[in-house]
Amino acid sequence: MAPPHPPFDKILIANRGEIALRIIRACREMGIRAVAVFSEADRDALHVRRADEAYPIGPPEAAASYLSMDRIIEAARRSGAEAIHPGYGFLSENARFAERCETEGIVFIGPPATAIAAMGDKVKARALMEKAGVPLVPGSKGPVRSAQDLGKEARRIGYPVLLKASAGGGGRGMRVVRSEQEAASAFAQATSEAGNAFGDSSVYMEKYIERGRHIEVQVLSDPRRPSMHLGERECSIQRRHQKLIEESPSPIVDAARRAALGDTAVRAADAVGYRGAGTVEFLVDGEGSFYFMEMNTRLQVEHPVTEMVTGIDLVKAQILIAAGRDSGVKQEDIRMEGWAIECRIYAEDPDRGFLPTPGRIERLRVPGGPGIRDDGGVYEGYRLPIHYDPLISKLIAWGKDREEAIARMSRALDEYVVEGVPTTIGFHQRVMRDERFRRGELHTRFIEEMDGHRPDDPDRARLEDLALIAAALALRSPRTQPTRIIASDTRSAWTLAGRRRQHETRNRR
Repeated sequence: MAPPHPPFDKILIANRGEIALRIIRACREMGIRAVAVFSEADRDALHVRRADEAYPIGPPEAAASYLSMDRIIEAARRSGAEAIHPGYGFLSENARFAERCETEGIVFIGPPATAIAAMGDKVKARALMEKAGVPLVPGSKGPVRSAQDLGKEARRIGYPVLLKASAGGGGRGMRVVRSEQEAASAFAQATSEAGNAFGDSSVYMEKYIERGRHIEVQVLSDPRRPSMHLGERECSIQRRHQKLIEESPSPIVDAARRAALGDTAVRAADAVGYRGAGTVEFLVDGEGSFYFMEMNTRLQVEHPVTEMVTGIDLVKAQILIAAGRDSGVKQEDIRMEGWAIECRIYAEDPDRGFLPTPGRIERLRVPGGPGIRDDGGVYEGYRLPIHYDPLISKLIAWGKDREEAIARMSRALDEYVVEGVPTTIGFHQRVMRDERFRRGELHTRFIEEMDGHRPDDPDRARLEDLALIAAALALRSPRTQPTRIIASDTRSAWTLAGRRRQHETRNRR
């Protein structure tokens, strides 16, 4: 039953795909009307069909649609939405957008703009965390300005080192530098990629910890009570610094370390006056010492595993806190029960370096059964656009312990059927069978060392871009845009014309 007095009448969701659907579901349960936005490429998307209202915001290119503050604000005004939930990606960590919402009298469902800005610049964030007494990976005090500076700093700290974009994340602008000979090319590649991805080419440097573990802590800051943590997530299974499999809790975290990680994460959040849901990310070395990496000032892709083990709906908590209401969550009430694992199901070909494989989903069968949750954003007959992240769904399995969670995930992956495009389902099945994974022996180079799996090509991100550009050139996209769509109208087709690459590969793994 919906609450008698919802915190908002309408919320506009400034995002797409599975995260937009996730937020729509929370809104429905809270008695809030959900407003979707869509680019021309997303006219037939599932989040558009499921929303109460939907508004067009421009062409397929994200810069002219999902990243357009003016078009998002205009849609909010036209719909009468009182608040905007940004999801993750796009404008979710844009301090200027949070400020713009405040100026327009629209509630931004996220932290204050000051907190986003403080953590958005990774160099400044490191300085702020150092002042707050949060342990840091040894690194440069500020941006690395040249290849010569890189060599000098690396000699001081010791190779290998890691170059990272000051203004972003997600693996863009990152390069491991193992020797003096690699410094010049690595610096050129990292700054170029950072500039293209974030509009800011500055990079900084950290000591590269070989075979480290990536562990993050979910925090929730409700102004009515002290900031709290909801336990940790293990996110070490990655490729090109992007996560593929996450779980909660971590196999190496006991009660004492959980308390230490949680206290440190809360201290980091309080240092920037945080509000709402956020994630503090740590790197753990072979001796068990942990170091601050960054703070994501938004909802994480992997938030469902925390929800599964704590029973707390993070999206509802975000909405309540943004509305000035009590989230109802207290640190003393938080209990982690059982184990949850999430596999990200992408339209990618693992045998070709995880290259994206956009195309039409000819057949889809989603798994179910005890302990299984599928946060998806597609349907049978849907054509995955080439313009965005090729995520099909997030498959989550819960069990009373890690062994049962793995068994349920393996069973669910066997049930999952996607035909028409190659996917990562088979890759995830191999990971679930891997003895090192089953023993919890995880680290950030796990995929590179898997039997039968080639190390990532350092230029694979560039090759991905070239593949997508080639696919885009094969399309002729009509620029038709209606003025408004109401839920009952959303079955109308928007069809791409011209030559297309047809992916007829049958994938049933």
